Amino acid sequence: MSPKLTTNSVAISQSLEELNWIPRPKVLALRRLGIETVEDLLTHFPRRHEDRTEFPHFPRAESEVPICLCGEVIKTSLRRFGGWKKIFEATLEESEANVLSEPLVCRWFNLHYVQKMIATGQRIVVFGKPRLRAKRICMDHPDFEIIENDEEISIHFRRITPIYPATEGLSQRLLRSMVYRVLNSVGDQSFETLLPRPFVNGNMTRAAAIRAIHFPHDWQQRDSAREHLVLSEFFTMQMLIASRRTKASIRIGQAHCGSGALYDKFVNSLPFALTGAQRKVIEEIRRDLAATHPMNRLLQGDVGSGKTLVAIAAMLLAIEAGYQAAFMAPTQILAEQHYDVLRRWLDPLGVRVALRTAARQEESGPVSLFPLAQASFGTDEPEIIVGTHALLYESVSFSNLGLVVIDEQHKFGVAQRARLTMREPAPDVLVMTATPIPRTLTMTIYGDLDVSTIDEMPRNRGKIVTAVRDDSKLPEVLTFLRTELERGRQLYVIYPLIDESEKLDVKAATAEYELWRERLHPFRCELLHGRIAPLEKQQIMERFRRGETNALISTTVLEVGVDVPNASVMLIENAERFGLAQLHQLRGRIGRGEHKSYCILLTSAQAKEVSAKLDVLERTRNGFEVAEADWELRGPGDLLGTAQSGLPALKIGNLKTDADLMRRARAAAISVFEADPRLERPENQHFRRLIVEQQGRTFSNVS
Repeated sequence: MSPKLTTNSVAISQSLEELNWIPRPKVLALRRLGIETVEDLLTHFPRRHEDRTEFPHFPRAESEVPICLCGEVIKTSLRRFGGWKKIFEATLEESEANVLSEPLVCRWFNLHYVQKMIATGQRIVVFGKPRLRAKRICMDHPDFEIIENDEEISIHFRRITPIYPATEGLSQRLLRSMVYRVLNSVGDQSFETLLPRPFVNGNMTRAAAIRAIHFPHDWQQRDSAREHLVLSEFFTMQMLIASRRTKASIRIGQAHCGSGALYDKFVNSLPFALTGAQRKVIEEIRRDLAATHPMNRLLQGDVGSGKTLVAIAAMLLAIEAGYQAAFMAPTQILAEQHYDVLRRWLDPLGVRVALRTAARQEESGPVSLFPLAQASFGTDEPEIIVGTHALLYESVSFSNLGLVVIDEQHKFGVAQRARLTMREPAPDVLVMTATPIPRTLTMTIYGDLDVSTIDEMPRNRGKIVTAVRDDSKLPEVLTFLRTELERGRQLYVIYPLIDESEKLDVKAATAEYELWRERLHPFRCELLHGRIAPLEKQQIMERFRRGETNALISTTVLEVGVDVPNASVMLIENAERFGLAQLHQLRGRIGRGEHKSYCILLTSAQAKEVSAKLDVLERTRNGFEVAEADWELRGPGDLLGTAQSGLPALKIGNLKTDADLMRRARAAAISVFEADPRLERPENQHFRRLIVEQQGRTFSNVS
């Protein structure tokens, strides 16, 4: 039985507060789930479905796959253990039980509300993994629902039943009843099909898909409905991305590319040759700089692949054409490091570099030696301005901005990027990331950018050996660290926190610092973390760079960009607390010189998923392989926030498992814009409304 339209019709834009049959407390509970309108409720899609048309017999063995069972509660009990802890048990018997039937014991630990809900004689549906515990088949903390014999039983029982993301004060039964009633009150004409006609599967409209995703007749109908809705969601996202690309391509810009004399002078001064991958990427950027429409390019490469040199090459080409370049980094430390690196390479060429951060403002060199650059702006103006977020604000003025380089792009939101890039006339934009991005994400998060990839490492990099060790092995690790220090190497010790946490049993940098001073005496240790004043932070890093400090006890402020060739050992404490990509970034701080380097991951965690994560790092140094493994282990939700990407949050699609549908949606969006770039045709008018509506939603919540 699918919901059908009744005469008591409601509009999908209508607020749920206007529906007098929904009590006020329930309206507030729905609001906690982000549900405020009829459309919000109908697009609050089920997280799974249960087949309640028929149930299997109770199992006699364990199962790794969760199963849905139905039975009658024949006994309940409450047991205490360990003082204040409680276990509530409900023993279920299947209907039509026979002599061979085994009862099922459902157990809940310290969930007091469950014992108030479940009573003997009730019929309940449970969903969970059966486990063998002391010769009994048990389910620990199963999802459960009490079946009530009332006029609504057909909504909840003897059908493929939707299970929703819920919240306190909203039971599955209540949420399901609300959706059913609202679906009964909404006309099919309220739902506009979002997909272009050639991409609609069969006769499935959006209205039919929404009805079927909530209350499908069979599994095939559920799957068809989901495919339609995921494609629609992805198509909406890709239309937004394609509109950004189209808008960028039709903006009037200027060519920002010089003849290359200054670039050639720079390359010839290097004590090493550029890699083939660097040369290929520089040519791609050079073509973009020479074009009159603005460059919008993503440069991705592994840690240490030489992205900064590529950025310098791009900036020199722009400077030679008479333009300024801005180089934006996510942190004070990284901005200062880039400033020092740029000065080291560019001072001999007479290129003036300025630093603009909230804490420090500085410029190199008296007057530029490069006359072409001075034709467009005064002799006291720097050609390159390096900074953090401070570059976004009016206090930093650009005379003739031609190129914006944004390092560690994923640390900046779309709105922040737009603040620099939407200037008129439009500058060229190069964004860099040292976190290689899985292919599906390059179609989404960075779908509005052209992508260049440095897939080759410089030859002069030292080998990095990565080893996972239990923290009980710390004495042996200490012996090894002292040996390396005696050889003249330097080391990093990394902690996940600054101060010790009462809630987390995790070591912290400040608490352990004194210990390390004792352990490594007479070698000099210093402490570095985000709360240290910027000037002091800079001095600490400078002493470490000069070799005056032997060991740096630090938090993840070191994650990106720090470059000390003599630092060849890294010990990461509580390695299980870090994400895989973050560990790879941290490891990238070593292996930057000729010496063999060692990364030791210290952990006390025994969990399977922890060892799977750390094994990846032992196995490979390739950032692209690490990114794909991180994608598999963590999923896209954690990898990059939608608020940062400026794209709508997904309600039903999964970037990982639905990658093929994303490719289809991308092809559909591109074909629409290729045929009609301004969406002027009558059949494309509703796509214009769709894009405007989505831009309003997404950019309003960008961080």
